[in-house]
Amino acid sequence: MPVEKVAKVCSENGLKLIVDTAQTAGILDIDANNIDVLAFTGHKGLLGTQGIGGFVIKKEFANEIAPIIAGGTGSQSDMLEQPNILPDKFESGTMNIPAILGLKKAIEYIRSVGTNQIFKKDMELTSAFLSMVQEIEGVRIIGKKDISDRVAVVSLDFPDSDNAVIAALLDEKYNIMTRCGLHCAPSAHKTLNTYPHGTVRFSFGYFNSMDDVEYLIQSIKETTKEM
Repeated sequence: MPVEKVAKVCSENGLKLIVDTAQTAGILDIDANNIDVLAFTGHKGLLGTQGIGGFVIKKEFANEIAPIIAGGTGSQSDMLEQPNILPDKFESGTMNIPAILGLKKAIEYIRSVGTNQIFKKDMELTSAFLSMVQEIEGVRIIGKKDISDRVAVVSLDFPDSDNAVIAALLDEKYNIMTRCGLHCAPSAHKTLNTYPHGTVRFSFGYFNSMDDVEYLIQSIKETTKEM
């Protein structure tokens, strides 16, 4: 997404800029200086477990908003209300300490490898996949057919088949896990003309190899022939 352009529009119109980095944190370097709220999830590019995430918020904006959930005033036990100090204001109840520790170790690993190296390998795999999958009949790439303005996530549509069946066959027969459906973004799929059937989404990571990509391509070929 053109975040810099959106940031300019927000700045010119006095709007708050909230950026979702679920698909980019841990993969791309992010400058948070001009972002009012930067939200992230731990279980994707940051290589943590599910059930952990967070946000970076400017103090002045934090003072303007209230948490949705309140409770557990342990840092100020004499109070009957949620403390207004940071980060306590937004951290109700007992934190998911095991996941936090796991995320810490994952981030240490990412820093040791470097986001540039991770991004480079991810995009090499994505480029190879995009190049090969275009040759398969009955497959439609959603979005650009190359890696410009992309991360290592590719959505495919199988117009002559049921996308959910394709995803299920890839899982059951080839041990390939995808994310099928509307991806919690029905409006985006309406824009892409993939509503209501959605797409089959493939993601590539630092621990994948070119052999994995070739196996995936062969699996898609066999699955589409079967359909």
